[in-house]
Amino acid sequence: MSTFQTYVEENQDRFLDELFDLLRIPSVSTDSKFADDVRRTADFVKERLLEAKVDKAEVVETDGYPIVYAEKMVDPSKPTVLVYGHYDVQPADPYELWKSPPFEPEIRDGKIYARGACDDKGQMYMHVKALETMLANDALPCNVKFMIEGEEEVGSNHLAGFVKDNREKLQADVVLISDTGIIDNENPSITVGLRGLSYMEVEVAGPRVDLHSGMFGGTVANPINVLCQMIASLHDEQGRITIPGFYDKVVELSQEERAEINRAPQDDEKYKQELGVQKLTGEDGYTTLERIGIRPTLDVNGIWGGYISEGAKTVLPSKAYAKISMRLVPNQHPDEIDELFTKHFESIAPETVQVKVSPHHGGEPAVVPTDSPAIEAAKQAFQDAWGKEPFLTREGGSIPIVSLFQKELGIDSLLMGFGLDEDAIHSPNESYGVFNFLKGIETISLFYQHFAKA
Repeated sequence: MSTFQTYVEENQDRFLDELFDLLRIPSVSTDSKFADDVRRTADFVKERLLEAKVDKAEVVETDGYPIVYAEKMVDPSKPTVLVYGHYDVQPADPYELWKSPPFEPEIRDGKIYARGACDDKGQMYMHVKALETMLANDALPCNVKFMIEGEEEVGSNHLAGFVKDNREKLQADVVLISDTGIIDNENPSITVGLRGLSYMEVEVAGPRVDLHSGMFGGTVANPINVLCQMIASLHDEQGRITIPGFYDKVVELSQEERAEINRAPQDDEKYKQELGVQKLTGEDGYTTLERIGIRPTLDVNGIWGGYISEGAKTVLPSKAYAKISMRLVPNQHPDEIDELFTKHFESIAPETVQVKVSPHHGGEPAVVPTDSPAIEAAKQAFQDAWGKEPFLTREGGSIPIVSLFQKELGIDSLLMGFGLDEDAIHSPNESYGVFNFLKGIETISLFYQHFAKA
């Protein structure tokens, strides 16, 4: 057993108790009724960093929610790692689908169940405890800075300003992020690519007020019917997106690059069983791993209008709405995709309705070098802690700040997360394995040692 593994095992109950205290705070950044809780979480993170023995920690106000900054400088001549994470979480709705209350964490079958358990409180807190582990064993070989924000789940709107205003303070050799996952606990992996995001809201308006569906149905266009038809037209029979120009800048990978992606284990039958679906779908000509990691997508995230309460109301609604997200791949820029979507959606609207398209937040895709000292150090850390060399994978999710760090700080990121597909992030019954939490602390500690040597 490594010194780090021994320390983690000896302190695992305390580590979990502290994480549970963090998970009990409902830091939902998208809902203003939780505003006080979000700020309370920032204070909590600052105090735990101070207890871990950083040199200094502060809660930095922004025009939105604050950013927690901290640092431990052992020697200016040694390498510096900037840890990024976020303390805000997604809404827990619908609450009735949770087997246990989302902000009352509990362990079942080796998993911690709570909102934010994996995304990203559990993974962010591993870094706090990794720092403690190294300092307690007099083994920290490099400088560590922390930048933990409270707006990741709503687009990190004020992070760019903070980064631009604090370029010198944030200088480092690599950004270390644990907001991704591994293939499974038998097959660790490091994420080297993320898709970007373009998020839109659409409104389809018909009559000026709701109408009686018996008296007016068949003579006046139903906005919900029209919206469904418009959405259905956004994909063709091959699963490709029909927006003109959408694929113009998509980077087509070589057969060798595609083969490397598909080297990672992927059992489609098990995948279907875990998700509870009968058949997988997506763009023709691509594997499941390719559809997730290297191809763009368009999905409806929510759709509503008309009467949806208990019982019946024969109404022809005045308006219908939908929220639509597009995951982007390298060379696709969210602003350009926003414009293409808006132009196309307006063009396919029939004269019977009026449409309004409103962009929300977005983010650029990112691919990081696979031959950097950070990647090599992470590989060695996984080899030491897990007994296996990790696969290099591309994930379908978005972390817009990766491209921000590349652009503003000139720093690449190391995406070393420990979550699993089964952790149900953004969904009811989100979870994070106790094993993953504790093994993550050990692996991060080992990474610092190998990175300092590299």
